[in-house]
Amino acid sequence: MATDGTRILLLGSNGQVGHELLRTLAPLGEVHATDRAALDLSDESAIRALVRQVRPGCIVNAAAYTAVDKAEGETELAFAINTRAPGVLAQEAAALGAWLIHYSTDYVFAGDKPQGAYLETDATGPINVYGRSKLAGEAAIAAVGGAHIILRTSWVYGAHGANFVKTILRLAREREKLSIVADQVGAPTSSNLIADITAQLIPQLPDDGEDAAISGIYHLQGGGEASWYEFAGAIVEQLRSADAASVRCREVLPIPASAYPTPAQRPANSRLDCGKIARTFGVRLPPWRDDLELCFGKILRA
Repeated sequence: MATDGTRILLLGSNGQVGHELLRTLAPLGEVHATDRAALDLSDESAIRALVRQVRPGCIVNAAAYTAVDKAEGETELAFAINTRAPGVLAQEAAALGAWLIHYSTDYVFAGDKPQGAYLETDATGPINVYGRSKLAGEAAIAAVGGAHIILRTSWVYGAHGANFVKTILRLAREREKLSIVADQVGAPTSSNLIADITAQLIPQLPDDGEDAAISGIYHLQGGGEASWYEFAGAIVEQLRSADAASVRCREVLPIPASAYPTPAQRPANSRLDCGKIARTFGVRLPPWRDDLELCFGKILRA
């Protein structure tokens, strides 16, 4: 896709990923950004009207219902935003001949793969409402048959918005001991990384009818793997290096997920194999610890 003069419609600009996309998409063309205050994603007619008004060459949908536990009691709203809205965006993008970039999740998997990371072709089987709504959104996009990229990611954190890193930073300043789940494994992924990779993909998207070869699902995750316990330990160590006087936490303790029950069940294995995106687009995904270190100063300042 030739990016000189490309009109990009960004949805969800006030979210963790959307906030960083404002930065990385700006050099690629004319960005029209909207957030939840300006666009009700449960209103299909409003979505269609916006796309038809902007007439973008690329739609980047960083908007989503992400309250995993609340989704168990707000099923209708979760499916309206995570399933029906992406389907409408796909229809409107196809009518314009535009690309749609959409973000999905590791939660489309059951998390019971005994060894290794999940491939894009592995069987799905979400174990909570949020995961089911996101998987149905993927299917809604694919059913339209237009040019699209679906990026499944996981354990997202960043300087903007609420996330695990900010929670651990607060608790490390308040408590002497932290008990963190150690039997759920994945890879932390910063919103910085997701936005940077997205901006690397867009110039490579074909506009010459060869979109079918590129369209589809790709995994995008920090390199390596970690449990939530290991992730929390790394956050505390980063804080200790940056501001030792503020750290009250002396010990991070591993606990099983059964000791920390939540309304929505989480996958035990959230590891995603990212070989396909590396081969197709030539991108490099840094180790998650390096990514955390790179983003940490920005998070502290926030």
